[in-house]
Amino acid sequence: MSDATTVDPGEHQSKETSVTPGQTEVSLRLWAREGLKTGIWEVTPGEFKSTRPGYDEICQILSGSGTITEPDGSSFDIGPGTLFVTPAGWEGTWTIRETVRKMWVVADLPATTD
Repeated sequence: MSDATTVDPGEHQSKETSVTPGQTEVSLRLWAREGLKTGIWEVTPGEFKSTRPGYDEICQILSGSGTITEPDGSSFDIGPGTLFVTPAGWEGTWTIRETVRKMWVVADLPATTD
């Protein structure tokens, strides 16, 4: 991919976990192999809840701005260049002020047997 900031990721769909009517998202998977995948994701302004059940995610913000709030009330701003990890079990709220585009890498946790 020559420019992840301008590539067309496809058609936006309603953001299922949004608390803001009309918020949309799109995800373009670029590569996948057993337990690991990467791509580009974009979301329009609004607020939504997010969780990471069973996988770790590394996020690099390419454009846009917002704030991520943790369950304990702590928060951090995101914008171009922000890099962070949301580990398996993480949950929080994203408040998007300007359409955010991120590059993501997801590592699925191995299934356990009892």
